[in-house]
Amino acid sequence: MTLLNSEQMASFAARGFLKMEAVVPEDINRQFLEEVGSVPEDGTPESFYGHLFAEGNVPVVAAGTPLSETYQEGSAIHRLINLPEVAGAIQSLVGSQPTFDHHFLHVTFPPRFYNGNAPRAQHTHQDSTIDPRSAFDVQIMYFPHEVTPQMGGTRFVPGTHLRVVSEASISRYQNIAGQQHIVCPAGTLLFMHMGIWHGGGANESDDPRFMFKIRLCPTERQARLWDDSDLPDDHNKQDPIFWTGVNPKQPIHEILTRPEPWFEMDTGRLEYLNRIRFWRYLLGDSSFDADYWLTRIENEYV
Repeated sequence: MTLLNSEQMASFAARGFLKMEAVVPEDINRQFLEEVGSVPEDGTPESFYGHLFAEGNVPVVAAGTPLSETYQEGSAIHRLINLPEVAGAIQSLVGSQPTFDHHFLHVTFPPRFYNGNAPRAQHTHQDSTIDPRSAFDVQIMYFPHEVTPQMGGTRFVPGTHLRVVSEASISRYQNIAGQQHIVCPAGTLLFMHMGIWHGGGANESDDPRFMFKIRLCPTERQARLWDDSDLPDDHNKQDPIFWTGVNPKQPIHEILTRPEPWFEMDTGRLEYLNRIRFWRYLLGDSSFDADYWLTRIENEYV
């Protein structure tokens, strides 16, 4: 098992995702596509999903089932989650005994399946408007085949995972500075914080696009579950904020205070506070700070 390191975890804390390109071997990708079945040319999106449900190609699993009991041994997804890099990322993010919340096979169909109507992109949304926890779930998005730009791969906005909103309030936004669209080789995984803003793109290619999503929940405190052996002893040391010359920031501090393109000059700093609070949770250390952002507003003496 290959656990994540501290800089990978800090990047997840700051940006809300971790991407592993082509980490799933091609034989597992082929097995997965064979297990779920192909899209018949004479069908419709509705009839394909009806076929999926009727045939049980995607297993029905109760929410709250331990992940270790969710997928049949030897199945493509069972093999996938037990790959050393994947198992290590899961343990680093949600622990050694996560539970299954839900899964779904998203199939985005090309234009010919819409009887002359143009396919539409899914609205931008956040899955966890109802969720006020410090603890977090992880959604794994699995792309079993190559995703080209024309396929309208999942788009997401890095750094939005800690900005809790009502889903409806952002549904009108289709283009946000810094958003990314998945264009990737077969076997790519995207580990996403449950709160990241995202949506499916319109498929303008000639081929159906498959994406399998699994949501996992922790059953333990998510503190230092990764390999933190690379975390320096002085990682909480505060450096000068301005007039620093050529002295580089500590790597974790630099990651946590690196702005996204959608940040505004001043109010974007609210996300630095959110990130530092999140990193405190992950560290299990309420004293951590970067650039003194939280310390300067915690000096109330009553």
